[in-house]
Amino acid sequence: MDKKTKTLSELALLVNGKVWGDPEVKIHGLGDLVTARSGEIAFITKAHRRDEISTSKASAVIAPLEIEAAAKPLIKVKDPNLAAAIIHRYFLAKPFVPTGISKRAVVGAGCRIPAEVSIGPMAVVGDRVVLGERVTIKAGVVIGDKVTIGDDTIIYPNVTIYNSCHIGARVIIHSGTVVGSDGFGYATDEQGRHIKRPHVGTVQIDDDVEVGANVCIDRATFGKTWIKQGVKIDNLVQVAHNVVIGEGSIVVAQVGIAGSATLGRGVILGGQAGVNGHIHLADRAMVASKSGVHASLQKGAVVSGFPAIPHKEWLRASSLFTRLPELFRELRELKKTVATLAKDPAGDSDCET
Repeated sequence: MDKKTKTLSELALLVNGKVWGDPEVKIHGLGDLVTARSGEIAFITKAHRRDEISTSKASAVIAPLEIEAAAKPLIKVKDPNLAAAIIHRYFLAKPFVPTGISKRAVVGAGCRIPAEVSIGPMAVVGDRVVLGERVTIKAGVVIGDKVTIGDDTIIYPNVTIYNSCHIGARVIIHSGTVVGSDGFGYATDEQGRHIKRPHVGTVQIDDDVEVGANVCIDRATFGKTWIKQGVKIDNLVQVAHNVVIGEGSIVVAQVGIAGSATLGRGVILGGQAGVNGHIHLADRAMVASKSGVHASLQKGAVVSGFPAIPHKEWLRASSLFTRLPELFRELRELKKTVATLAKDPAGDSDCET
């Protein structure tokens, strides 16, 4: 297939940018300043890197608005990182080519599968599954009974989706992820035996969600575990039963969210953060990496630490932590001084009164 080619002015229209230099320069791909070659466009996100433009082999550069001129043609934009993502996606986008159902796949009874679909070898599709248009199911995927999957969704190899889960349109689920396994719920009897609680709910993943590799999203005890539209989940994340993650939220790697916790819109959880069960993180709350959130957070809160406290307080506390040995030595000396004064309140003076 021939490479896509666009002029600099055409690319600028894609990202609402302004061209500086020759608008007719032809571009067929994107790279960074080091890897980009002739015919490709590179990008910088900070103006202080402008001197590096002259050493790049790229034919043009996406740059911040404050750069007035450079050694190469520019597309100047407010957010170069966003513009680079849009342009890169454009060049890499390929039309859907249906491969049909592999002869080595297993498809159950009563399924609704359109003609334009790709189901790879060793995939197993249960009974009464409903697939949208242009769905891609890679090798080794297991889909349980009564699952629904929306248009243009991609399920990568070795994903397992349990019975009765609902996956929206344009969803991406990466390898090794499990959707709809039982939540971790037990009742303990008088002999200390742990009696499993049935989980009869489901999982709903809305449109435009991306789920990383080896993520576990548990089904609800009752009702649904709900990943709302536009959520992005990194690798190795645990989402427990009845969790709700609000629209546009970002969950970074190795996060654990306990049962029945709810997140509002645009919440960001840093890597290895933990969220306690049955609490609510309001819209646009931000949790720093490795923090432990034990109580609900207000709208726009920014917290750090374990237990999580307001970020500015945590910065002050952590700076004091590094001084603890010094502060302890000072305290020990002060205690000695106080003890000495307590024994001899008058001090060492030999003067007679």
